[in-house]
Amino acid sequence: MPLALLALAIGAFGIGTTEFVIMGVLPQVADTFDVSIPTAGWLVTGYALGVVFGAPLLTVMGTKVSRKKMLILLMGLFVVGNALSAAAPVFGVMLLGRIIASLTHGAFFGIGSVVAADLVAPHKRASAISLMFTGLTIANIVGVPLGTHIGQAAGWRVTFAIVASLGVVGLLGVAGLVPETGRPEGADVRSEFAAFRNVQVWLAMAMTVLGYGGVFAAITYVAPMMTEVADYSAGAVTWLLVLFGVGMFAGNLLGGRFADKALMPMLFVSLGALALVLLLFTATAHDKFSAAVTLTLIGALGFATVPPLQKWVLDQASAAPTLASAANIGAFNLGNALAAWLGGIVIDAGLGYTSPNWVGALLSGTALLLSFLAAFLDRRTPPSHRGAPAPEIRENVPSAQH
Repeated sequence: MPLALLALAIGAFGIGTTEFVIMGVLPQVADTFDVSIPTAGWLVTGYALGVVFGAPLLTVMGTKVSRKKMLILLMGLFVVGNALSAAAPVFGVMLLGRIIASLTHGAFFGIGSVVAADLVAPHKRASAISLMFTGLTIANIVGVPLGTHIGQAAGWRVTFAIVASLGVVGLLGVAGLVPETGRPEGADVRSEFAAFRNVQVWLAMAMTVLGYGGVFAAITYVAPMMTEVADYSAGAVTWLLVLFGVGMFAGNLLGGRFADKALMPMLFVSLGALALVLLLFTATAHDKFSAAVTLTLIGALGFATVPPLQKWVLDQASAAPTLASAANIGAFNLGNALAAWLGGIVIDAGLGYTSPNWVGALLSGTALLLSFLAAFLDRRTPPSHRGAPAPEIRENVPSAQH
């Protein structure tokens, strides 16, 4: 494994920790600033929206410099955002710090995916991407529970100060280990946006929104589901989320390994199985053991889709992959927001805490149908035209010359 992948994984660990640890210390933050829990929830919503808008914005800005320099800049911004959150005197400053940190999220994973893929041979690209995302999955196993414990014991400001320190380590790792390749040849705003003329890029992002949205339809409301339906104690929810993180870790590695061998079959299996498991969760959520097992499987199957989807975007936008890759990271967070909203609607309708699982199954099942469409279009496209801007988007001219 190239050491540069380790540096990227450390950065991913810090980003994953700061994204999710806020959920564990939200009551303490609300008490500190004397705001309600729903108001404090803007620290979660603001972060997600920052990822969606920051991914394309900062990636476009990054076309003017090398990918290594852009990664260093992003980690520096990440450190500033978390340090600002740690020292925030009022709630508005805390929210600003969260948004600053979130702006780096999509661009880091988008640019980092391209860098990781370029560090290895073509047949190992998905595995390399999955190794970078390992940092994000480990964050859910170690970083989030540990950060929550520290925040509850020593104060949430200490948690965010530690996360800022992780950003410094990631920055130094990128600076020392990621090779300098210069500015990508032909990289400019026009060429990056040209990738979106390829309908396959849009299909991949739609699969990301719906597939990962299926996961978050269930996970967003997992605490009331586990306490009210499965009869777990509130304290047990932390450990259930650790199991979910373990599933993410395993699924991410398996997804990368098998996507290098058979990308589309891997997507078919993971999305189909995810939809089925989400359906089953409506029943298994009523039993403690079954609920824990199902939650682990949802994490595994949900994150098994990440390396193949990210590699699919890189392959389809090979002429200018950076912006498309970052936009696909934004699509993950768009899926999170969509799923949380839809899950809230069915709960408010009186359908119960397990009803978001039906929503999740529907979203993931739709993503599976889109993957069939993407595979069908790919078979109709000559190999020499794959990765070019949208040859298949022209009606009845699947092999049009450009």
